Amino acid sequence: TNLRFDDTNPTKEDVEYVDSIKEDVKWLGFEWNQELYASDYFEQLYGWACDLIKKGLAYVDDQSQEDIRLNRGTVTKAGVNSPFRDRSVEENLDLFQRMRGGEFPDGSRVLRAKINMAHSNMLMRDPLMYRIIHAHHHRTGDDWCIYPMYDYAHGQSDSIERITHSICTLEFDVHRPLYDWFIENLKIFPSKQYEFARLNLTYTIMSKRKLLELVE
Repeated sequence: TNLRFDDTNPTKEDVEYVDSIKEDVKWLGFEWNQELYASDYFEQLYGWACDLIKKGLAYVDDQSQEDIRLNRGTVTKAGVNSPFRDRSVEENLDLFQRMRGGEFPDGSRVLRAKINMAHSNMLMRDPLMYRIIHAHHHRTGDDWCIYPMYDYAHGQSDSIERITHSICTLEFDVHRPLYDWFIENLKIFPSKQYEFARLNLTYTIMSKRKLLELVE
């Protein structure tokens, strides 16, 4: 078993959290095999994103966050294609490289997978893969200003590590088709996601957001 930190959002990462998690896992009596970080794979993840662009399976979208949200549709109504969905491979590659180069401000562009805006699973409606965040990362410093979304980084990190059983809680079952889609289209090691029902503690708060308020 590896202990991997999915440190894909520099504005939410803090060495204090990393150290505390390691301390608590050891306190529970568990020793992991390797300590790893999604940020170890940023270059490979970027390369694979370029591969998906070259296959016509990813594109740069200039819509605002609000427009992307509105155009996703609802559980009963299909989404609407982005006006930037049919950009050429060359234009998408150029824009994505310039995103990495720091040419554009935060929130101005994203990279999305090109799947199906009418899919019954809303997570498959052209999900975001990368966003622009000009922020210092606790491990990579200022090397990057584009960061992968968790749903993109997760399965690919598993594949790099040759993970056979990627175990998560039940609320991630709707994410599994996307997990499989990335792996299948990149033709990489086929890690598999398995969901299980978690045990909860009674008489305590389980919400990360509420716990964070208490900590702060």
